[in-house]
Formats: sequence, C-alpha cells, structure tokens
Amino acid sequence: MDIVDVLLDTRQSSLGNAALSFARAAIPIFPCASGGKRPLTHAGFHDASSDLDQVRAWWVRWPSANIGMPTGSPSGFDVVDIDVTVTSSGFVPYARASTAGLVDSELARVRTPSRGMHVYFPALMSRPQRCWQAAAAHIDFRGDGGYVIVPPSRLATPNGQFSYRLDSLSAAGSKPVDAIALREFLAPRPPRAVSRPEVLASAEPQRLAEWVSNLAEGERNRGLFWAACRLVEAGLVPADIDAALAPAAESAGLPTAEITATIRSASRQAAPHASGARSEQWYDPTTPIRGRGDAPCLG
Repeated sequence: MDIVDVLLDTRQSSLGNAALSFARAAIPIFPCASGGKRPLTHAGFHDASSDLDQVRAWWVRWPSANIGMPTGSPSGFDVVDIDVTVTSSGFVPYARASTAGLVDSELARVRTPSRGMHVYFPALMSRPQRCWQAAAAHIDFRGDGGYVIVPPSRLATPNGQFSYRLDSLSAAGSKPVDAIALREFLAPRPPRAVSRPEVLASAEPQRLAEWVSNLAEGERNRGLFWAACRLVEAGLVPADIDAALAPAAESAGLPTAEITATIRSASRQAAPHASGARSEQWYDPTTPIRGRGDAPCLG
C-alpha cells in the first residue's frame, strides 16, 4: 500500500481506519483536534508515528480526532497549499506556475474544506525543503518543519463542517517540486535599489508573516503584537495588517478572537509612531526560533 492507495481508501473510511491505513503504508501521522488542526499530543507533529499500536491507541483515546501528517522528509511528501479567501485565491498564480513548468509533476490533489487545494509531490529526500508562505499569491509550501491535515478529516468553517477529500490523482509520473524556484516565481524579491519605505510596504509583511507562523507557545502574542506594530509603522492599515499576519498567527495556534484583539491593540499603540520612530524593540525576526518547540507551518 502506498499514498495513492491510502488516499483512495480514505473515501470510504472512518477516521480511525484511515489513520491505520496511513500507518500501514509507513506514513507517520498524529492526532489533531476534532474539527480542527491543533495537535493533541505534547510535541505535535514531532510525535508522528507509523507504529500500528501507537496509532490505534491514539484513535481509541480520540476516535473523532483529525489526522495530521508531517510534510517533507518525515513522510516523504511535500505539499503546495492553494488557499482561497472571500475575495481572491491562489489558483490563478498556481496556474501561471504550472504554465511555467514549475508544478507539472504532481502526485495527487486533495480538496480542502475552504475550497482550496493541497497538491502533493514526492519530497526531495536528498535536499529537504523548508516551509514558506507566498502570502500575496495565496500559496504556501509545506515541507520540512510543517504538516497538513489529511483525508477524511473534517474542519469547522463559517459555513459548516466539511471534509478534506481526494480530488484527483496524476496519471503521469510524479517528481519533486523545486520549492526555491516556485517561491521566486510567486514572490520575487524586490530589487535592492528600492527605497526603504517601498521595501517595507512590499517585502516585510511576508517576512514577518513567516516569522509569526514559527513562534512557539509563550511567544505568540508578544510576537504578533510586535510584528503588527512594525507594519503600522510601515504605513499599513489594520485591514492589510490582518490580511498579512492573521493566517500566520492562526497557523501558529492563536485563536481568531485573540489575533483580532492583538492586531487592534498594536494598531492603536503604534499609530503615534507611524511617522518615523519605531516602537520598543522586542526581538529581531531574523533571530532563529527554537528547534523542537517551534510552532510549525501547517495546512
């Protein structure tokens, strides 16, 4: 049994049986909250296992748990996450990347509850590829250091609860995606000649979003507040700050109400400094975050 067989099997499986199917295929998985993405084990995706006894014990304890799968080297699969919002989606940028030949060897597609898509590729085992976000393109890459929720898990949305489900399988051979080339295509770096205010408006939101998404528990509120202050000082309005940072904060594990309150508070406090001076330094977003305790990128 391989990933294709497992994904086909999930169409008629309960969550517990699907979890065992992943384990039998030697694909490590771990339990997440019913109807959500939050890991139920202490170390999250670091606890992922393909041991049948361990997986069986998890789903005996939490029979309605969703199924999380670490991406990248641990599972052998990278995932390109195409997001959909009320006003836009990542399908158009993804189509452009496909025309450019950057994503033309996929393994499978899984439809997400938000009407987006998880596109599976075999991982490049000789050169692990880390997670990243191309926020403006509404596309994220889930590689080493991240995880995705897999079928037949269900997610609560504003319109009800919907399942992750297999959408299609590739008839052609699959091969790894070049995540660096894809990111450069979707979110090219601005020229060095760009003035500082323009860099702040175009490049920093994405960089800060990536940093916020990796904040560990105990750092998330202060980190989100600090990042939001930086964007206020760069001239962004609250709605744009929310669009840039809220998805990253949610992926780090902060609840929606807390994210909204933190961004509003930062907008009020940092506004007087927006003309020039920066708010008090907390720590530099270029500083590496801790290893095992890192908040993962997820989809």
